[in-house]
Amino acid sequence: MEPATSGRGAKRPQIKLQAFLANLPMFSEMSTAEIDRIAAATLPFYFEKGQSIFQCGDPCNGFHVVVYGQVKLGFTSPQGIEKVVEIIRPGQSFGEALMFLDKPYIVFAQALADAMVLHVAKHVVLEELSRDPSFARRMLSGLSRRLHGLVRDVEAYTLRSGQERVIGYLLADVADDLSGGVAEVHLTPGKSVIASRLNMTPEHFSRILHELGASGLIEVSGPLVRIPDLERLRRGV
Repeated sequence: MEPATSGRGAKRPQIKLQAFLANLPMFSEMSTAEIDRIAAATLPFYFEKGQSIFQCGDPCNGFHVVVYGQVKLGFTSPQGIEKVVEIIRPGQSFGEALMFLDKPYIVFAQALADAMVLHVAKHVVLEELSRDPSFARRMLSGLSRRLHGLVRDVEAYTLRSGQERVIGYLLADVADDLSGGVAEVHLTPGKSVIASRLNMTPEHFSRILHELGASGLIEVSGPLVRIPDLERLRRGV
């Protein structure tokens, strides 16, 4: 994995690494000394939109955390059809499970927008796990949430209609503190990527957006989706 290079000389945003790591759920209960050890084995990488972060089959020597931007995880069939498995947003991590299994990546990762991604080395994670049982519990919690999410995906693909899946995606992108009223969702990953994530064709996804718009549940303007009434969208009426 190599960081992006740019001939434009653009200034890249910097972060206080220890402070950022300390705010992640898996590291939030660690002492300053423990965070310092994690930070010493963490490297920042910058990727431009469309750039590969890793390919299927590459060795997994740690896990990643997105600082800003978005990353898609997916695989390509022998026929060349791409399937998006997950869209990783800022503050979310990926790659932990394979790191523990000593397996190469079974998916690829690609930046959907200019992104900063941290790589936390495997050796420091294993060292901290042996030192702190509570850290092991938090790592297991994170892996369990990921597994729960995959089970919910299977449920959605098999039991929910296309419209229900699209509504679920839009609502998942709304801030947790917005219990009602108006909200906006940016389709930053692109309609084809989101459609693949929801296991439908781009045409089907666009048609559902049009139907939701005709019903007054949403207002679509390019990549921006405005939700005039969150509670009404949640009811799907």
